[in-house]
Formats: sequence, C-alpha cells, structure tokens
Amino acid sequence: MKINRHILDNGLRLVHSQDESTQMVALNILYNVGARDEHPEHTGFAHLFEHLMFGGSVNIPDYDMPLQLASGENNAWTNNDITNYYLTVPRQNVETGFWLESDRMLSLDFSERSLEVQRGVVMEEFKQRCLNQPYGDVGHLLRPLAYQAHPYQWPTIGKDLSHIANATLEEVKAFFFRFYAPNNAILSVTGNITFEETVSLTEKWFGPIPRREVPQRNLPQEPEQTEERRLTVERNVPLDALFMAFHMCDHRHPDYYAFDILSDVLSNGRSSRLNQRLVQQKQLFSSIDAYISGSVDAGLFHISGKPSAGVTLEQAEAAVREELERLQQELVDEQELEKVKNKFESTQIFGNINYLNVATNLAWFELLGRAEDMEKEVERYRSVTAEQLRTVAQTAFRKENGVVLYYKSRV
Repeated sequence: MKINRHILDNGLRLVHSQDESTQMVALNILYNVGARDEHPEHTGFAHLFEHLMFGGSVNIPDYDMPLQLASGENNAWTNNDITNYYLTVPRQNVETGFWLESDRMLSLDFSERSLEVQRGVVMEEFKQRCLNQPYGDVGHLLRPLAYQAHPYQWPTIGKDLSHIANATLEEVKAFFFRFYAPNNAILSVTGNITFEETVSLTEKWFGPIPRREVPQRNLPQEPEQTEERRLTVERNVPLDALFMAFHMCDHRHPDYYAFDILSDVLSNGRSSRLNQRLVQQKQLFSSIDAYISGSVDAGLFHISGKPSAGVTLEQAEAAVREELERLQQELVDEQELEKVKNKFESTQIFGNINYLNVATNLAWFELLGRAEDMEKEVERYRSVTAEQLRTVAQTAFRKENGVVLYYKSRV
C-alpha cells in the first residue's frame, strides 16, 4: 500500500492512499479529543459534539442534504480517546465532502436551539443505554472501581446525566474551539482520488482555517493498584452477571498484542477456552466473553459472563480464576496460538480491502505513531510467543491487579 502524507501550515495532517478499484472516495477526520479530555464535572462533551457536528456549521445550515444530493453517506463515533467522523462520496462529487468537513471544522452554527435539540437526543440516549437497559450502568460502576485518578473513570457518554443537562452554550463553544482544530486533527483520504488532487482540495478548503491554541494533554496517571477492589450491586435484571477487569498496558506497549491474543485464546469462537470449558463442558455459564478495552492509555482486560441457573457468582468467579491460573502456569499450545494468529491475520487482510476501513485505520495509526504502521500489525501479532503470553498472564491476572463486580438479580 502506497501511503502519502502532507502537513498543512495550520497543522492539519493529511494521509492518503489511492484505490483505483472503486469509484468512491472516503474522507475520515479524526479529532484528537475524547472523554478523557473532559473536566470531571463537565463530562459527556466529546459525545455531545458527535451530535452537534451534524446540527449545521457556520456557512452550511444543513449538513445532510448536500451530502445526500451528492449520493454520499456519513457517520461518526466517539470513545474515551478520540472523536471520529467519516463520509463516503462518488469520486466525481468529492469536493462536496471537503467543503462540508472543512466548514464544520471552521465553526459550528452555535445556537441555543441547536444545543437544545442535540442535548435532548444525547440525554435520551443516556437514559436508554444506561438507565433503562438491563446491565446498562456497568460502565458507571466498573470504571471508577478500576480507575481512581485517570479520566477513563467515566464512560464516553458521561459520568452523570446532569453534566449534559446543565451544559451552557458558552461551555460548549469553549470546548469546540479548544479541541476541534486543524492542528488537533488528522484527515485521511482513500479511494479513487490521486494524491495531487487530494492535496489541492485539502489546501483549498482546510488551508484557510486558522490554528488554535490546543492545550497540551497532561492527564493524571493511574497509580499501580495494590489490592483487589470489589463491588456488589442488586438490580432488576433477569440474571446474575459477573464482571472482572485487570489493568493492562497502553496501546503502544509491545505487550498490547499479547493481551489481545490472550483475550482471543479465552473467548474468540466456539473452540475458545472459556466457551469450551465453562459453557459447553462444565455448563457453569450461559455466556462468557473476554476482551481488551483497546484504549490509547493503559487499559483494561475485561471478562464478563452470566452464570447458568443454580450457579453462584462465587462459583463462577472461581471457575474463571482457574482458567486464568492455567494461562499463568502453562504455555499456550503452538497450534492454539497459531490458530488465533491466523484469525488476526485474516481479519487484518480482509478489513483493509475496503477503502473506508483503510481511511479509518490510516488516521488511527497516524495518531498512534505513523500511518505506515498499520501494515506492521500482522507482524506484531505474529511475533508474540507462548512464553510472552505466560509472562503477561502472570503479571496481569493477579488478584491485587483486578476489580470484580457482582451484578445480582432482584427478580
């Protein structure tokens, strides 16, 4: 894959890769701001902006209509680290995409009406996902249990509904001009467009946007956990549930790939260990999963499951601990490890066939280091050894490095 790069005078980073097999073009804009950049008493702002950015910009009152007329599509997502926007458009209408994205980077159409509309949408989403859905408050319980200093202690949607309910227009405008700046963004462009045309359109539409004073990120670091933390809650849910999490390294650490492989050894597919032993053979769980948070800063290795009828949470936890101890004591069989690595490789290869996925990945890897590193992912997974997996398991899966949430049913 030929990857091209251009940096504008205002600090916007452009990465590009041409794909002549499609008649489409994708524009992906990654803003280096997420929930971790929020004030503890003003959370949920990054997610609010995911919605506000579609509420009209300074010169374009309706974002969706021009894109639809150009036969384009768009979407966005936010997490604790970044806010990501993307659109796809036929190659002959590509300038519409540059026009739309640059105008909302320049400024939104800030108004009390727009804020009220999007605030209502976000508050309703908070209620549906966190207050009115079974197990919806797990993130609000588990995160502050695991993080006591780092701002990963609140979910992307916000710590408390009142933070969005009480957000003022001035606070919202200040957050925008602090973070949504060309010098805090990465634009990735893929599909059937040359690098020369991409640079020309980027300079034309994004070049005039002035740099902004983006604050240097200086987040409080999470101290090493020295004793296990536990919490038990009762809720009106149909089944008990077990949630466990262990502190792990940040995304740039070499052990990140070992943690990701361990999560797949435990729970990716019907032949994975937790599914084979705890669901099918011992029938202790009706369902169980293991996964990593995938965050930029030091993250969490999660295990969650619902015990079968008649199985206590204590019995379920003991069974999980037994599987973790096996990883600490025994080397993962080479055939089992190779199978997991093959899955990663196929996922990477097939994922990067699609021009939109490539645009998203280019921006993400440019943020982490260099866009070219996306082509080293398979090699990094391939380099993980069984000995490294055992060492990582021994270090991470200690009781004093973990948190446990017992989520009990009142029903």
